[in-house]
Amino acid sequence: MSEQRTIDGAAGAKRPAGGGGLHVGIIMDGNGRWAAARGLPRFEGHRRGVEALRRAVRAASDLGVRYLTVYSFSSENWARPPQEIADLMGLLKLFIRGDLHTLDEAGVRVRVIGERAHLKPEIVALLEEAENRTRGNSKLDLIVAFNYGARQEIVEAARALAREAAAGRLDPGAIDEEALASRLWTAGTPDPDFIIRTSGEMRLSNFLMWQAAYSELVFLPIYWPDFDRAAFEEAIASFRARERRFGGVAPALAQVKSAS
Repeated sequence: MSEQRTIDGAAGAKRPAGGGGLHVGIIMDGNGRWAAARGLPRFEGHRRGVEALRRAVRAASDLGVRYLTVYSFSSENWARPPQEIADLMGLLKLFIRGDLHTLDEAGVRVRVIGERAHLKPEIVALLEEAENRTRGNSKLDLIVAFNYGARQEIVEAARALAREAAAGRLDPGAIDEEALASRLWTAGTPDPDFIIRTSGEMRLSNFLMWQAAYSELVFLPIYWPDFDRAAFEEAIASFRARERRFGGVAPALAQVKSAS
């Protein structure tokens, strides 16, 4: 794994060789509140949220995005009312069955991260179909965090390392950040350059907590169903205007210090 430069020239997080392009994470928040503000059922908010996802995927490649990771369903979302969960699963099926051909034709590779052991077989089959059909595509990686929780992801990576060490295949002293990162569900994907969260909330909510160590955070005061290309462009402009130092100092400040 080779260290590359970020788009603004600062030494950044390690990225797979040949990476290039932005990696954007999106916490798609506010569907229910969008619907409530309009006197509509929550399902309508989720349905409009799927439309916003379509817009985001269509705009991503044009805006220089190579990896787009979206938080579609967290491991904590199972606590929602059964009917809402059923509605969300139905929308997932519609999205994959209705959009898979379009995604494939557009060169989008679909990947799904999250725990699958307790999902219904029909859902697992649907996720695998999307991944298998688009595996050879390379224009945009659409990474869908489904039944995902960052803490669980880190725990599973730690368990994998522990099993290898117990079996004698791994020296515990050799475990470092790269070793753990290679066991995460996102292994092989560069860390996100920045993460967008809609709805005005300002937290990660158990999303990509390891990978977001040096990600910029962009909080937009709009609900997810209102997210469009203009909002995407605004978020990217906000990111590009920032100076990423990764624990170092700004070049101008470094020159002043070296001259003093």
